[in-house]
Amino acid sequence: MLFNARGGLLMDIVKALRKEEAKLEKTAKNALKQLTAIREAVKAFGGSLIGGAGRKKHKMSAAGRLAISKATKARWAKVRAAKAKPRRKMSAAGRASIVKAQRARWAKIHAKKAKAA
Repeated sequence: MLFNARGGLLMDIVKALRKEEAKLEKTAKNALKQLTAIREAVKAFGGSLIGGAGRKKHKMSAAGRLAISKATKARWAKVRAAKAKPRRKMSAAGRASIVKAQRARWAKIHAKKAKAA
């Protein structure tokens, strides 16, 4: 049953619904206040809420883009040049001595194999 002889239960339900309605209205008002504050802040910073409409877009010319690109590439080339170490070159005599030593090692290994066989 929804209500008793005096209508008490039904009155309690209606009272609870009205109370909930009041809470929701208060929440909605607070949300609207916050939304208004956010919109004002966005306007103060020179924009709008939807897609930045109303702001003027600046386009860079192709020549300007090219100049920036060239300057950036030159800057990075300078950085890479500073990092690069000159490669050391081995003298012919140094290489010959290494080759001679390696051939001697292999000869020793081959001699051991021939002796074992």
